[in-house]
Amino acid sequence: MTNTTQINQYGQQVGFALPDWQPVAKPARVALPGQYCQLAPLDSNHCDALFQAFSLAEDDRDWTWLGANKPQTREEMAAWVAHKNADDSLVPYAVINCTDHRACGVVCWSAIDTVNGAIEIGHVTWSPLMQRNVMGTEALYLLLSQAFALGYRRVAWRCDSTNIASRRAAERIGFTFEGRFRQVMTRKQRNRDTDWLSIIDSEWPPLRVALEAWLKRENFDSKGKQKRALESFK
Repeated sequence: MTNTTQINQYGQQVGFALPDWQPVAKPARVALPGQYCQLAPLDSNHCDALFQAFSLAEDDRDWTWLGANKPQTREEMAAWVAHKNADDSLVPYAVINCTDHRACGVVCWSAIDTVNGAIEIGHVTWSPLMQRNVMGTEALYLLLSQAFALGYRRVAWRCDSTNIASRRAAERIGFTFEGRFRQVMTRKQRNRDTDWLSIIDSEWPPLRVALEAWLKRENFDSKGKQKRALESFK
């Protein structure tokens, strides 16, 4: 099978056939282990560590494009975590540092479409402990590995069109820009245009090889600085 359009019996152009396609399973709330971090089902036990990690930021700029405001107290952090766990449309994870076993970020599966095999990485909320750090890349690798192992055909990433850092982070991993939805929503009394990106199943095998090569410990020096950029492995 080639992933190209085909011509049907009426001479019309149609999408390529999927004769064996079956709906896929919703990602289970299970731990996803890695070398530098693991993804653990988010729960209330992570609140203190998350509050401490997010409190390391000097200001609230990392929350500018998020739907929520940065929790200012442990009680607000507990409510933020509880809200994500109460949302049946999400599969929320805490990012756990393998060195000290403490939570340092949150990420969720969202827009889970098991019938069509499409899913979205969302609610990406990294603390300063994860920014410009190998853990952020590995967390996304663990999610992508889970989705494509389950048989998903598409993993999406969307971000505010003004959030250049988010789009660059996705493109660095291997997401392809698809387009911009104009005035798709309002957020915090502002307009939001949304940029859409994706990785599809046929693109994952070479990206997986590149990510696994980049993540090898020998690619980092004693201070955790990369020796070769991810792009050089693609």
